[in-house]
Amino acid sequence: MSAIAAGVTGNNPALNIGIFAVFVAITLVVVFRASRNTKTAADYYAAGRAFTGPQNGIAISGDYLSAASFLGIAGAIALNGYDGFLYSIGFLVAWLVALLLVAELLRNTGKYTMGDVLAFRMRQRPVRAAAATSTLVVSFFYLLAQMAGAGGLVALLLGITNKTGQAVVIAAVGLIMIVYVLVGGMKGTTWVQIIKAALLITGALAMTIWVLAKFGFNLSSLLGGAVDAGGKTGEALLSPGKQYGATGTSKLDFLSLGLALVLGTAGLPHILMRFYTVPTAKEARRSVVWAIWLIGIFYLFTLVLGYGAGAIVGPEAIRAAPGKANSAAPLLAQALGGPVLLGLIAAVAFATILAVVAGLTITASASFAHDIYANIIKKDKLADKNAEVRVARITAVVIGIVAIVGGIVANGQNVAFLVALAFAVAASANLPTILYSLFWKRFNTSGALWSTYGGLVASIVLIVFSPAVSGKPATASTPSMIQGVDFHWFPLENPGIVSIPLAFFLGWLGTVLSKERRADKYAEMEVRALTGAGAEKATPH
Repeated sequence: MSAIAAGVTGNNPALNIGIFAVFVAITLVVVFRASRNTKTAADYYAAGRAFTGPQNGIAISGDYLSAASFLGIAGAIALNGYDGFLYSIGFLVAWLVALLLVAELLRNTGKYTMGDVLAFRMRQRPVRAAAATSTLVVSFFYLLAQMAGAGGLVALLLGITNKTGQAVVIAAVGLIMIVYVLVGGMKGTTWVQIIKAALLITGALAMTIWVLAKFGFNLSSLLGGAVDAGGKTGEALLSPGKQYGATGTSKLDFLSLGLALVLGTAGLPHILMRFYTVPTAKEARRSVVWAIWLIGIFYLFTLVLGYGAGAIVGPEAIRAAPGKANSAAPLLAQALGGPVLLGLIAAVAFATILAVVAGLTITASASFAHDIYANIIKKDKLADKNAEVRVARITAVVIGIVAIVGGIVANGQNVAFLVALAFAVAASANLPTILYSLFWKRFNTSGALWSTYGGLVASIVLIVFSPAVSGKPATASTPSMIQGVDFHWFPLENPGIVSIPLAFFLGWLGTVLSKERRADKYAEMEVRALTGAGAEKATPH
């Protein structure tokens, strides 16, 4: 297996690139066709609000099933078993929070971004600045994770093990993504995500059936195979505690991670923005139900793929591979179907990264152009409405370049772990503010600023001074980002258990200390949120 792990033997880089090139060619045609109808800001940001609930649900699953879902979780389950499956559970349960508390109300009260919801009943400029800042930071963390996944994949699939070669391919992925966003806007990006979701779920289904067939469609045999391949620590794969159980701190980390995953989804800007691409709140609700079904089924596949990789490839080969845990699914594909299946799964994984990165980029660029440029700098007095879309496109290029540089720096990190940090920042900075805005009559501008900036600063400071950044050796299951130094003083890897309650507390404290009252606007917002009266409509073509 070490030969497979080296990413050389039995691998066909030309085939891998060929399959990926076909995907890129097809999606670029789709994006160019979609761009014909991208004329207004509503078209560019929200695809003219013309997608149906099922279409948007498939696109949401395409947006959400990122490199973390496919590569990171399969690797986490292969190496850590039960504890790795927590990512799947957390990511899925999170959708209930989005469905029950956020989706419909957000669709009715907003226009393009999270800032629209906050600005409805508060002072425009400060809350839009706060919303845009947190959107850009969360998007950056999430982009880091996707681009890091691209680096690991490249090492495995193309046999490029030197960092310079990987950096070139990360840059190529970034450039293709910039083209998607510049040309297609939200409509093109949505179609890319729909195609990618179909490919990813089909590919995962095929591999799941293949793995189960190898073990006589007997789940117990599969789990037994994973235990046997795990050697002395094999038994630990079937019970809690392999990764998060040795000490009291690691159990707290487990809780903190779970909290971040469950509450993070409803605060992710690129997911929230998807609710604006449907014509009504009812369709927004339908799209979340579709997304829950598709995402839930996919995560059941990851359980089989993770234990299958542990049983067939073996944990030692996975750890020895260039992408470490992120290589588990591609290595399993190679062990099952040789270079052809590896090429197909590799293309799907690349497509996954491309589609998610495109969604993140359009969200971040829309937030800057709509919240900061149009409403803060120009004070909503744009003579030319196309100027806002022009600024969004320029911002997309800048964000793309930043993502490429960040991806090169973060290359080699566990993708699921990086995404969990993005979820912690989203749950701390965005969720308290959104929930207070929608449900608390007294909430005001001061409370919104305290909870957004407080949650943002607290989560980032705790991440920087956590073992996630420094203090853990390269041999650890999730090594620190910076090796050779140790400046951590916060004991937990994920800050959610501290930063999320702190942000809720700061939102309350900022509100009660302020004398600002806007109860009349809350009544108007409540009616609009619950009934859809006055909500943004689909744009006819």
